[in-house]
Amino acid sequence: MIAAVIPLAFFVAGLVALAAGAMVLRTFGPRYRIGRLLATTPQVTVAEALQLADGTPRYVAVQGRIDAEEPFEDDAHRPLVYRRTRLQRRTGSAWTAFEDHLQAVDFGVREGLDEIGIDSSALDAGLIVVRREAVGTAADVPDHAVETPSDTPIRLLVEQVSAVEHAIAIGVPRRLDGGAVRLTEGLGRPLIMTTLERPEAMRILADGSTHRPLAAALFLVLGLALVTLGFASAVVDAVL
Repeated sequence: MIAAVIPLAFFVAGLVALAAGAMVLRTFGPRYRIGRLLATTPQVTVAEALQLADGTPRYVAVQGRIDAEEPFEDDAHRPLVYRRTRLQRRTGSAWTAFEDHLQAVDFGVREGLDEIGIDSSALDAGLIVVRREAVGTAADVPDHAVETPSDTPIRLLVEQVSAVEHAIAIGVPRRLDGGAVRLTEGLGRPLIMTTLERPEAMRILADGSTHRPLAAALFLVLGLALVTLGFASAVVDAVL
């Protein structure tokens, strides 16, 4: 009886550890899925992505230099292709947007002589850049936070992409009616783009935290080890 209980104990402990790891990962929300896609999506050349637009839809990653014919300038006279500005108010423990402004021009990712367009309208949580953030109160923006108590915490978020940066973009290549190919969301997956190297993008997705990813990894490794040990113990008991 004791020999039969030991493998079961390993199985149960392993499942508990796996569940704990999954719960930690869920605290990252959609960012966990974006990080997983960023790490695992196969990369192709821009030329290959252009060819995929005429075949079976595939979710792929490309990398290259951002290119645009008519970038616009920010206050520091940097050429931009994308700028999203959001005002958020603190509601309980969450931030809720009450103003959301997007300014973008047509742009793409170029590799050598090949270029694929980016569907900027599909960029949302999948845009991974270093955000500019300022926190104050509604009293600091009275023209925007109308009918909001003056002491309500307000946050300004700015996400922008420069025309002089390199980027990794992940999505489904699709051919438009005019013949151009654009990378966009599809196959149940979001459009992802980052101007950062993958390790730095992962840190942004984790909000700079190293403890939660480490805890999740430890729980998952421990859970798999315990389940494997329980399976091995059951096999040994059956043989003996």
